[in-house]
Amino acid sequence: MSDPLTLNQRFVLASRPVGAPTPENFRLEREALPDLEDGQVLLKTLYLSLDPYMRGRMSDAPSYAAPVQIGEVMTGGAVSRVEDSRHPKFHKGDLVVGLTGWQSHSISDGRNIIPIPSGLPSPSMTLGVLGMPGMTAYMGLIDIGQPKEGETLVVAAASGAVGSVVGQVAKIKGLRAVGVAGGADKCKYVVEELGFDACIDHKAPDFAEQLAKACPNGIDIYYENVGGHVFDAVVPLLNPKARIPLCGLIAGYNASEAPQGPDRLPMLQRTLLTKRVRIQGFIVFDDYGDRQPEFISHMVPWVRDGKVKFREDVVEGLEQAPEAFIGLLEGRNFGKLVVKVAQD
Repeated sequence: MSDPLTLNQRFVLASRPVGAPTPENFRLEREALPDLEDGQVLLKTLYLSLDPYMRGRMSDAPSYAAPVQIGEVMTGGAVSRVEDSRHPKFHKGDLVVGLTGWQSHSISDGRNIIPIPSGLPSPSMTLGVLGMPGMTAYMGLIDIGQPKEGETLVVAAASGAVGSVVGQVAKIKGLRAVGVAGGADKCKYVVEELGFDACIDHKAPDFAEQLAKACPNGIDIYYENVGGHVFDAVVPLLNPKARIPLCGLIAGYNASEAPQGPDRLPMLQRTLLTKRVRIQGFIVFDDYGDRQPEFISHMVPWVRDGKVKFREDVVEGLEQAPEAFIGLLEGRNFGKLVVKVAQD
């Protein structure tokens, strides 16, 4: 009988979605993992991160990273425990984080994993506020946003893993922070728990008017996670020399055709020109991987001192990953979305 530690459950890409992903785009498989070779470690997944970028990897359209191939394990960051090791740098019981995918176990040669420091309230923090989303928030705001005390920042998806950190760091830097989120509960959390100055519900029929009222001095930095009608409401409020870190466009990730309505491009181009607005896209580890120590040196003390708070939306069980991911793209999650795959 096989050792149960070598039996792996994994979700592979069964088909490419047209529009919004469906459960049929994913297939749960079981496989027996081979014995370890020298230089390898066996990992047991504890927490799996679900993030909007994964939608792009399901498509074969040209992008900044290669798509997941049909039949391949869905890509994703995860916290894992070393169950067995034939690698000199990793030992049984070590906790690590890396891109090991949507699966219960994996075998690594050590190049795609890094150790997790001890003493964290939860190792899953390395998937959120101390991981890729937190670093994305920090580098986009600090390097592209160039925040200056007294300025006004607006951030979309303000209760999410990236947006929540953007606004809190902006407050640390002395800015007025205005969030945009979906629903009264999320907006209340953003203001009362995270300390934003205001938060506007993008579902409100008078959203654009409310946003303008919350930004009486215009917008100096717009941290873009969403696109769509939120961006439409922001553009008229941009100040001269505003900066737009372009992190994501989740409103259009499931789009299968061009948006309806008038062509907004000429108006946007005129705004960018006449107000000398800078808009810059970035991929955090490609562009800022060498600055991870800088991020950690700032974020860990802020988290420890309660200056940056975080919230997780935890889903139990690997089998729930597809439905949770579909909900993520619809805005159903509240906080950083992680799947608890096994007990830590």
